[in-house]
Amino acid sequence: MTAVTPPPGSAAPSPVQSLLRRGSTIAPGLFLAIVVSLAAFGAEILETRVLGDRYLENLVLAILIGALIRSAGRLPRAFEPGIHFAAHSVLEAAIVLLGATISLQALEAAGGALIFGIVAAIILTLLISYGLGLALGLHSKLALLVACGNSICGNSAIAAAAPVINADADDVAASIAFTAVLGVVVVLALPLLSLVVELDAVSFGVLSGMTVYAVPQVLAATQSGGTLAVQTGTIVKLIRVMMLGPVIFLLGLIGPQREGRETTERFRLHTMVPWFIIGFAAMMGLRLSGVVSDEASVQFGSISNVLTVLAMAGLGLGVDVRELAHSGGRVILTATLSIVVLALLAFALIGLLGLA
Repeated sequence: MTAVTPPPGSAAPSPVQSLLRRGSTIAPGLFLAIVVSLAAFGAEILETRVLGDRYLENLVLAILIGALIRSAGRLPRAFEPGIHFAAHSVLEAAIVLLGATISLQALEAAGGALIFGIVAAIILTLLISYGLGLALGLHSKLALLVACGNSICGNSAIAAAAPVINADADDVAASIAFTAVLGVVVVLALPLLSLVVELDAVSFGVLSGMTVYAVPQVLAATQSGGTLAVQTGTIVKLIRVMMLGPVIFLLGLIGPQREGRETTERFRLHTMVPWFIIGFAAMMGLRLSGVVSDEASVQFGSISNVLTVLAMAGLGLGVDVRELAHSGGRVILTATLSIVVLALLAFALIGLLGLA
């Protein structure tokens, strides 16, 4: 490719000038995404005070608010660069920091048989859920997002997998929005299910940890089972969360290559695996080796959450709600069947380990 030279008499912009020009380009859309994310945090606080609990997390609220703004009218073109920056670059930075929150304590607290069973169940659920999505008419990227969300850790897994497989904003919004609704249903249904099938505390904790999306939701779902159920459910859930790194890394290796790369570049690590996955692995290594302390891990987790909400606001601002209706029913059905598969595998694991 021939290098582009500046016209005679003009000088190439300095790095500072380029940075300022880039900043002015993304400023309008990024500012709008920040406003939406602040509204999402405020709505979550209001929800907790009025309803007594968080039924919709700030991640989901950010997508919903952004999508409503986008669907209400046509945004000026000047907002697009900043919205894209929030939905992609900010999300990649959040994923890197997420690696520092992975703890080895969950593995140490669980037995080897339980860990092996959880990993096997996650792999099976990923494959089965992906196949169900394709069979129900979802295209491959949307089916993969739903499978990752249900199998690992809900919104965080979907948000982490999306840039790796180059998923569209509509697909991410659809998978997060519909699985979030299903997640609330699961939290409410589990205590009732434990009464019907008469599970003990450990078994109830395993079932909850295997089927509920987020750690706070596990705490809510297992409260009725007592302290042992809460502790067991949390450990199982944390082991599922730890699968995020290997799964995303694998997706980076086998996923679609970005356009415009030469064939000879496909075999280089930095082109096969996105930079933020390498960063995630590095931060996880620092955490597991003890370089990142418990206190620092909490801080990194908080920053990652804020950045992820900002990224979801940008993602929502790129989504037209009317376009989600075409795949809504199939996404819900796929996610529901995926949860059923997880529950059946959880019961099988309980039986094999003799926990019941």
